[in-house]
Amino acid sequence: MKRKHQIILATVVVAGLLGYRLWQGETRTTQTHSASSGAYRIAAHAQSFRFGDLEFTRCEIERKHSAATTAAYCAPFQVPENRDQPDSRTLDLRLALIPSSQAADDDFIVFLAGGPGQSAVDTWPQMAAALDAAGKHRHVLLLDQRGTGKSNPLECKALADQGSAMEFDLGRVRDATRACLGEVSERADPRFYTSSDAVADLEQLRQALGAPRFDLVGVSYGTRMAQQYAKRHPEGVRSIVLDSVAPNDLVLGSEFARNLDDALKAQFAYCAKQPACTKAFPDPYADILKLRDELTATPRTLSVADPVSFQRSDQRLDAFGLAALVRMYAYSPETASLIPLVVAESLRGNDAPLLGQIDLLTGNMEDLIGNAMQLSVICAEDADLIAPDPAAQNMLLGNQMVEAIQEQCAIWPHAQRPAGFRTPLGGDIPTLVLEGELDPVTPPRYGEAVIKHLGNAKLIVAKGQGHNVIGRGCLPKLVAGFMDALNPTTLDATCVDALGPVPHFIDFNGAAP
Repeated sequence: MKRKHQIILATVVVAGLLGYRLWQGETRTTQTHSASSGAYRIAAHAQSFRFGDLEFTRCEIERKHSAATTAAYCAPFQVPENRDQPDSRTLDLRLALIPSSQAADDDFIVFLAGGPGQSAVDTWPQMAAALDAAGKHRHVLLLDQRGTGKSNPLECKALADQGSAMEFDLGRVRDATRACLGEVSERADPRFYTSSDAVADLEQLRQALGAPRFDLVGVSYGTRMAQQYAKRHPEGVRSIVLDSVAPNDLVLGSEFARNLDDALKAQFAYCAKQPACTKAFPDPYADILKLRDELTATPRTLSVADPVSFQRSDQRLDAFGLAALVRMYAYSPETASLIPLVVAESLRGNDAPLLGQIDLLTGNMEDLIGNAMQLSVICAEDADLIAPDPAAQNMLLGNQMVEAIQEQCAIWPHAQRPAGFRTPLGGDIPTLVLEGELDPVTPPRYGEAVIKHLGNAKLIVAKGQGHNVIGRGCLPKLVAGFMDALNPTTLDATCVDALGPVPHFIDFNGAAP
């Protein structure tokens, strides 16, 4: 249980993550798919095949916390750690291919995972339903970005074990970062685990496959990867789907506090429209601030039971721990609907409901615990531009995450951001941008900013939804139709209007009838 609770500080620089749940909407499409030359056909029941320079063989992708596996094809794929020194360390990157369910077109879907730090292979089970329709005529490529999954992961016991994550201790963050650097330096040079390095890996993969075109699907941090790849290799991109987008000119971490406050206030505005919710919680945001002030004055020591082993452990909860927990609740509409109730219970002295959802909230963040690849990314690409925001001091999250990033990046060796990195993506590549109305990390205004520079793009905002929406409602069907027709501006997205917020829990029996 302690490891679960350490996730808040261990992932202090995380910009986002894959959504906790993906709803299976209607996934059939009446659009016609693009023509196939047969170049990437896989024979029925094939045990192996060759695409370009890569030899694929049957494999099974394990699913965490499950005995089930996913049938796939895997291939060895090696890249140099430092491309400027060909004789540098060689990295074995984990590569898997999910075959199309019908005849394969010549383009490949490439799923780019969130984080920074998530494994594309390990998170595929949560994405599979969302891309099922689009994958009927396209193979899906899953490449664990260097430093993640099983691609020489920059895992650090020091970060994972840095202590209780329910309180903020900048000294412990510094100590853990130094210890982590000592661990990682034995097997990696942290300077070469950036988005730019990963873009070069992805292009090397495309060439090894015979230079097909890619349909890029980026989620959260994966949208940065998609934009950076498309800027450098537009000839290799057929279409782009950006789910919960981070614009190229965004400094990751700089707006965490503002985005959380905006999302919470928008979330609670829905409560205000419901008489039963307003009666139970007249001002949920004020309740959060009141609890924060209480924890600032007197942090609490809590006894928490593991939901599997039932073993109890003591955890210390302070104001930062509260803010980080509320932020994780806000990612998903299902858990966001609990915020007013669990906060009200904590104000009454009952912290069990607030902590009761930790396993659900952190379930898809396990591969981020103690993964220092995120430091290599943010320290190279954002940290020199990040600074505490005076306006954030009175916000729930404050500037503590910014302070932690600054301290970590003062220690962590990092590359320099390449010229033009922050320039917005332009051009006419067909692009579909998806946002959740109540996203606490990448709000809809980010999507609006991105499509301003694109000549063939559409923004869809899912009402009442949070972070990572591609699997919600009819969006899987729309994504498949978009990939088939490549005409985002005429895409009929009225079916998304059926989505909405999850009603807030009034008590432990649920929402008001």
